[in-house]
Amino acid sequence: MKQHSIKRLLLAAGLLAWATAHALAQSAASNALAGSRVFTLDRITAKTAPNGAVGHNIFKGTLKTGEVIALHETVQPAGTVPNPVHRIQHSEVIVVEEGTLEFVHDGKAERAGVGSAIYVAFGTLHTLKNVGRGPAKYIVLQIGGDTGK
Repeated sequence: MKQHSIKRLLLAAGLLAWATAHALAQSAASNALAGSRVFTLDRITAKTAPNGAVGHNIFKGTLKTGEVIALHETVQPAGTVPNPVHRIQHSEVIVVEEGTLEFVHDGKAERAGVGSAIYVAFGTLHTLKNVGRGPAKYIVLQIGGDTGK
């Protein structure tokens, strides 16, 4: 009887190990951030918004520490009508790579040029507008909240 119980226990442990490995493999396949890697823009399809801005959704995934994050790059041509003022349900860090942006939030407007970092807190009503003479290019890192949706 003991021999039979040990075999069942070993079989159950083996099945559990297989199921865990299978679940982890599926999770890694669906999570762009399951491991270290390089994301190249030439392999990411650009999307053009109705206002003419061009964006690349670089990645979205979950860090091993549990935070859901997403990264995208946007290029707004000069004179582009900005996205309407909107409230976000996540946090954002925006880094200006080219041009000048006007960050409108909380009843004020601030300018951000090349190399500037903009922090947009959870729940902030805001918009970004290209106020320069040429295109404005910026990277947005979304963190937490509704990022995974």
